[in-house]
Amino acid sequence: IMGFKLGRERGLEASKGEIKSKLRFKKEHVSTPGTPVIRKDLAPGVQGEANMDGTIYISNNITPGSEEERQVLIHEMRHATDIKIGKLEYGDDYVKYNGETFPRETKNGKDMIFVDGKWKEAGHHGFPWEDDANNGI
Repeated sequence: IMGFKLGRERGLEASKGEIKSKLRFKKEHVSTPGTPVIRKDLAPGVQGEANMDGTIYISNNITPGSEEERQVLIHEMRHATDIKIGKLEYGDDYVKYNGETFPRETKNGKDMIFVDGKWKEAGHHGFPWEDDANNGI
């Protein structure tokens, strides 16, 4: 009989219902298996975009390998994961998040989404999917 060891597994550690140990991206390299990251010129003020086709765009204005790049990729990977599991869906005239549909329109040349009774410009804070993607950063 032959045996082998898989190594030491460190499971999730929890205290008072809060998960203390998490899987994390290493600082020096961001691994995004199955999620192509494409550098391109994005609209002013836009650092990254997660797309319905599974790709992530990152702004050419962000320095490769920088802490800023790492933070943007982590944020966009959260959106990409939400898209893959069906929690988030973007369309030309809507955003669906957690089963709720938010109307989306171009108003005065700006991408606007109707949330909490008012139109807000896309990409800014105050959207539930953005707040969740920023959680923990």
